[in-house]
Parts: sequence; structure tokens; C-alpha cells
Amino acid sequence: MSLDEFREETRAWLEENCPTSMRTPMPQDEYPGGGRRMQYKNPDTKIWMDRMAEKGFTVPIWPREYGGAGLNSNEARVLREEMSRIHARTPLVGMGLSMIGPALLEYGNEEQKAEHLPKIARGEIWWCQGYSEPNSGSDLASLQTKAIVDGDDYIINGQKIWTSGADNADWIFCLVRTDFEAPKHNGITFILFDMTSPGVSVKPIKLISGLSPFCETFFNDVRVPRKNVVSNVNEGWTVAKRLLQYERTMIGGGGGGGPRTQSLAEIADKYIGKQDGKLSDRNLREEITQHSMDDRAFGLTVQRNQEESQSTKAPSFVSSMFKMYGTEQNKTRYELMLKSMGSQMLGWEGEGFGSSELTQTRAWLRTKANSIEGGTTEVQLNIIAKRVLGLPD
Repeated sequence: MSLDEFREETRAWLEENCPTSMRTPMPQDEYPGGGRRMQYKNPDTKIWMDRMAEKGFTVPIWPREYGGAGLNSNEARVLREEMSRIHARTPLVGMGLSMIGPALLEYGNEEQKAEHLPKIARGEIWWCQGYSEPNSGSDLASLQTKAIVDGDDYIINGQKIWTSGADNADWIFCLVRTDFEAPKHNGITFILFDMTSPGVSVKPIKLISGLSPFCETFFNDVRVPRKNVVSNVNEGWTVAKRLLQYERTMIGGGGGGGPRTQSLAEIADKYIGKQDGKLSDRNLREEITQHSMDDRAFGLTVQRNQEESQSTKAPSFVSSMFKMYGTEQNKTRYELMLKSMGSQMLGWEGEGFGSSELTQTRAWLRTKANSIEGGTTEVQLNIIAKRVLGLPD
């Protein structure tokens, strides 16, 4: 099938299968995270997820045997473009898609892939990440959560922090120390386990946005099968580094990102209005145009990188550039939204504000963490200097 034929077929399928309510801006309480405990406020959210999953479009470039559609990068780009054309919402979000799924494709054994990947693609399991600890943030390799062998299991004790979505998660991918005598990078193991395991407890951390997406997570004699180790014991740092590259690519939009249901120009037109066919605020018009051009250039750079890395299908240290630049673009986008919406984007509750406006207020506050999470901008600049540009220490 030619790319034009694929576009025509995809366009027709989306028109027929995407519910009308899924072509509107996504409220915070309708995010399609999936998982065993997910409650769908809008039934169309689940319908849209299931239809896309059946087609393989929740993970379009994954192999068909693991729930994907087996698309190449050009076909995946066409799918994103056609979803954007009708303002279709992303059907499924979460760390399963953007982090642990790709890592399992690269490092998991066949049993682990068969067990977890189809469930991720169908939105049946919500994952969280057990990396950071109270005394191990940027120096992640200093982590102290320990795993001791007991027969066919590990007994895990310790604490994680900033565990996004842990209070709703079904499974966790976790870094634990299995050798306290080895150099700190060499004694770490990457392991998976169910969050309902006895001994796991979670405490949400409330943020400035009023939400609690982050949590403290505690492990008290948690028993985990040794078969849940991904790759090799004491070699988890290799998997962890690769997963961080997937995470940084995702945070920065380097994976192609999801379709946006509204452009900055559309938002500005709604709140400011036009004069002589143009946005009436000239300065804001120029800023939005520049941001749009930067977005386009960034998207083309991402596309070029994907084409150049098709043989490996894995991110490189360039992911740090995507993370740094993409998060700054996202922060700027919300600042421009604030300039466009004015006081309507500063509401917190009460009359006078629509639900989408209140959602944007919280989303704007949430963007302030973009340059911290997944490795701070300063960390990314160091990686770019050393690993991409090859500058001396």
C-alpha cells in the first residue's frame, strides 16, 4: 500500500470511528490512562481507546504480535497528521506506552513481552516508575532500596519518591540495589512488580496545581518473583539509562507527540479576536507565529532523527536535546495561552470560568515542572555537551 493510499484509508477510518466528543479539548478528568481501576467519566473515552487499540493505533509502531499496528515511521506520521486534522484526542497515555513498553521491546525476554505489552496496548495496566528516592534524585545511582534473594523471590525494602501516578498504578518498574559491594552503577537491578503486592504503600504529594500526580512509595518486605528482573541482575543501570532516554523523548515531544485539539492561533482568535482578518494584537501574533515556526522546525528535526535511527528504533543521547528544547517549547506555549486568555486562565474555582479554562490554569502551573522532571535542564545540557557535542570535561 502506498503512503497516499494509507492516508486515505486512515482518514476514512478515523472519520467513521472517532466519537464527536473525542474531537474536543481534553479535560483533566478525562485523561485516558487506562488501568484496572480506571473510571471513565465520559464513556466515549473508553470507546475511543478500545477502537484504537483494536486497530493497533494506541502503539502504532509496535509489532502486531504485541498489540501494535506494525507501522513504519512515515505511516505513524500520517496517522498523527490525520488525527490532528480532525482534532482527535490521544486515545491512551501513560508510562506503559512511552517508557516501560519500549524498554521491554528492547530488553525484555519473550515471556515478559507476551505478558505485559498487549495489556499496555489495550490500556489494561497503568504503570508507574520507581526511580528517585529522598536522597537519590539527580544522583540516581546512589539509590538504596534493596532487594535480597529468598528462594525464587526477592524481598524488597526501601522508599521511592515523585512516583507519578503510584496511587492509581497497577504495576511498577523499579530500580533496586542487589549488590552493595559493587561500584554504585554496577549493583543495580531493574525489576517489575504488582502494586497490590503485600508491603507496598503509597502517599500522594499535593502540588501547586491542586493535583497529586506524584507520590511517596514505600516497600516493606515486598516479595517479588526473581523472574520479573528485566535483562540481567546487577545490570539494571543499562536498562535504566535507556528508559530515561525514552522518558526524555516523551516529555519533550520527541516521540512525535499527540495531536493537539486546539492551536494557539485558535485560542487567541477566541479570546482576543481578529481585525482585518488577522489577530488584533500584533505583538502576540508575532510571538504565536514564531512559536509555530519553532514547533514546525522541531517536528521536522524529530522526523529526521526517526528516519536516521530506523535501524535501531531506539533513542540516543539526542533525546536530551529533545527533552530540553521540547519542554521549553511547551512552557512557552502555555505562557502564550495565558497572554491570549488573560484572566480567564487564572481562575481556580467558582462562577465565570469554564471547565476547559480551569483545566488550562492547572496545566499552566504543571508545566513549571517540565524543566525538572525526567532529568533537569542542567543535567540535559551536560549530557548534550559530553555525549552529543563531544566537549571535554
